[in-house]
Amino acid sequence: MIIAKTIDHTREAVNAAKRKGKSIGFVPTMGALHDGHLSLVRRAKRDTDFVVASIFVNPAQFGPGEDLKKYPRPFGKDKTLLIKEGVDLLFFPGAGEIYAADFSTYVEERCLSKPLCGASRPGHFNGVCTVVAKLFNIIRPNTAYFGAKDYQQLQVIKRMARDLNFSVKIEAMPIVREPDGLAMSSRNAYLNREERRNALCLDIALREAKRAVDAGVRESGQVISLMKTIVLSHKNAKIDYIEIMDADSLTSVEKMNGKVLIALAVVVGKTRLIDNLVIKIPTR
Repeated sequence: MIIAKTIDHTREAVNAAKRKGKSIGFVPTMGALHDGHLSLVRRAKRDTDFVVASIFVNPAQFGPGEDLKKYPRPFGKDKTLLIKEGVDLLFFPGAGEIYAADFSTYVEERCLSKPLCGASRPGHFNGVCTVVAKLFNIIRPNTAYFGAKDYQQLQVIKRMARDLNFSVKIEAMPIVREPDGLAMSSRNAYLNREERRNALCLDIALREAKRAVDAGVRESGQVISLMKTIVLSHKNAKIDYIEIMDADSLTSVEKMNGKVLIALAVVVGKTRLIDNLVIKIPTR
């Protein structure tokens, strides 16, 4: 596996692969890799000829008081995992390689980024869009792979790629869960044993929401109320948001119909976790 710390080295390696007629798959990450990330790598290996992964803890997407400084950075372990999975190139830049000292240009998506995590974390998606746009320009992949756990991020990136005419296919991959249902996340490492048990409230709430919908409930408020009761019955769990939205436009719906997103963000102890479920309800 090639490890490139500079943009120039990365471009040289990718261009060499392209000259050989190879298609480029790209998996952007912030490291602290788990099976969710590795599922993206495996799909990229299946679909494309030359797989690039990046590890970059992007300071532009962290707000004041968030966990930038303590975000896990087990580079040795991550490198070993990527080698084992057969990644061809790891782009591992420092912040100064991505952002010049006088960097002043940001990418802003003005619609899909506003609710949910965008409301809770002002500026977050400007940082996400900016770094992903830069990575797309550096690597110029044929296909880029993103997990659906952060459904809003996935939709924002799809919109950005469409609106800015990036010639990259965005491939969405399903949420990968622990055996007990907790969605895999690098931030799960922050949880102590009791918090880890209580974090299951996200998956439990989503499963109960699905049961309610399957039983015929269509009022969003009724489902949200059910989910709130479940989450708040768990110790040290505080609700950031629970929302039911049209899965394409990310606008709130009072009555569920068609393709619907049920999304929640919950702080367990000091750790903010997100999860979601997309349901397709027959149109009446």
